[in-house]
Amino acid sequence: MEDSKNIGSGVLFGLIIVFVLAIVCSLIISLILTFTSLQESSVQFVVTAVSFVSLFIGGFVSGGKGKQKGWMLGGLTGLSYSLIIFLFQYLGHDSLFNLQQIIYHVCYILTAMMGGILGVNMTNKSRAA
Repeated sequence: MEDSKNIGSGVLFGLIIVFVLAIVCSLIISLILTFTSLQESSVQFVVTAVSFVSLFIGGFVSGGKGKQKGWMLGGLTGLSYSLIIFLFQYLGHDSLFNLQQIIYHVCYILTAMMGGILGVNMTNKSRAA
């Protein structure tokens, strides 16, 4: 019972971190686009990098919160994120993922898994010392 509580809270905290980071970074990027002469195409790499970093940090937090099975916690965090984005896109815009988006979301899940693995290992080392 305790394990499922750790898994649930870890994934929830990871998702909250991912969406908070995404919202803050989106606000900053939109302000930069509004008040400068930059075009949306010129910050596409930055947006992609921010997405990967946000998911890595979210996976890290979920792994640290769950304290075990970091690959699974990070994977569930990335999978939950992808599912929420898919539902938003499908229900809100009536479109499915294209091949490029599927590749991105598989990479997002893998990135969150790596963050979860590191999150578990970093919290366990700090507890042992």
